[in-house]
Amino acid sequence: MKYFVTLFTLFVCFLSTAVAGDEPPTAITNNEAIALVQSHADYIWTLVCAVLVFFMQAGFAMVEAGFTRAKNAINIMMKNLMDFSMGSIMYWAFGFGLMFGVSKTGFFGTTGFFLSDFEIGGDPWVLAFWMFQVVFAATAATIVSGAMAERTKFVGYLLYSACITGLIYPIFGSWAWGSLFNGSGWLEGLGFIDFAGSTVVHSVGGWAALAGAMVLGPRLGKYTSAGGVKPILGHNIPLAALGVFILWVGWFGFNPGSTTAANKDIAMIFVNTNLAAAAGAIFAMFVSWFKFGKPEVGMSLNGALAGLVGITAGCANVTPSSAIIIGSVAGVLVVFSVVFFDKIKIDDPVGAVSVHGVCGAWGTLAAGIFNIGGVTLKILSVQLIGIAACFVWTFAAGYAIFKIIDMTVGLRVSKEEELEGLDATEHGGNAYPDFTTINHSSMGYGGSDDFARAPASYASKKLASDI
Repeated sequence: MKYFVTLFTLFVCFLSTAVAGDEPPTAITNNEAIALVQSHADYIWTLVCAVLVFFMQAGFAMVEAGFTRAKNAINIMMKNLMDFSMGSIMYWAFGFGLMFGVSKTGFFGTTGFFLSDFEIGGDPWVLAFWMFQVVFAATAATIVSGAMAERTKFVGYLLYSACITGLIYPIFGSWAWGSLFNGSGWLEGLGFIDFAGSTVVHSVGGWAALAGAMVLGPRLGKYTSAGGVKPILGHNIPLAALGVFILWVGWFGFNPGSTTAANKDIAMIFVNTNLAAAAGAIFAMFVSWFKFGKPEVGMSLNGALAGLVGITAGCANVTPSSAIIIGSVAGVLVVFSVVFFDKIKIDDPVGAVSVHGVCGAWGTLAAGIFNIGGVTLKILSVQLIGIAACFVWTFAAGYAIFKIIDMTVGLRVSKEEELEGLDATEHGGNAYPDFTTINHSSMGYGGSDDFARAPASYASKKLASDI
């Protein structure tokens, strides 16, 4: 007992001495401590969300591979790998400076190239912010890949991927988001609303995809000489579905992470994001069910993505009820948009133009229509100006770049290479070496007229999909 009392006495004496030696806390030091904790939380939140958005690269890869044929799976993996790899270097060198550097004109930045804003011993926020922004740049480039799948030269792909991440995306991004760092964009100065990138990221990718698909032309056998559309089925729908679920998860970094701050605002953004995706999937399913007689899986999966794209602009300034409406409309739009582009013979294997271009434009307009603070003619006008500016800049610049690539190194592979598959001809590989796939020689392929004469049965469609 004496031993215990002695220890307790020594502990009390030590504690008293320690407390007496410390200065009492003040209001200033408390505020500094709170600010430091908040700053650390903002860093962690932003970088964790950057990881979630980076994981979307896997989602895009799975969706594109699943919706296309087995003979091109390696090519698709390589393109998605290079989107982020090439995109990271280009955005480090040029893109970030063009997008967020000091801008006197409001059209593009002129400082911050090669991450020169970072100084050893200085504020490292530029590094966290760059990391969050580079995954967005890579997303814009990856969107284009799906629309140009199965017939694009790999070297041509590398060139346009570099141009999108280093030039096309950053310049429009500076118009809408430049003031998030050191810049000042003319479009955001008008009051343009696009919180997480329905237009800045998704429509940029979608309209560039439209330009690329137009310059490339359709895949062999996609359209008949009589004007019909022949389905070219994807080789692995479960893989595509996995990709959609990965993208859905990644969007919880894409939208809430755009706060770049760990605060209570993220709760509503999470809810809006989820509700819009769910509504998009449901409405796309029912519309495809009514239109095609069956609840079509590809349209339903794209409906979820359409809802996610649609809510991205207004996720922070609309109510959950409005998010359901936005997602529902996006789910309907994507079905009719996919059918429309097929009718005008623009071959988009994964529906990238419809999901990201069309639904990105709808989401941007919807952010104004359903604005919590009310809607005015000025708000709607600015939203329409932003949508139009994105289309004009992205489509024109993308089309010019694709044409230049086509006239120099070439953009499309030869007919023989396309029939053989890009895995073998471009990469010397086979994604499924333990499986036998049907190729064009076993079909006696003789051009699109052969497809037109084929029986309109599921079996013949499946054979056509394996060419």
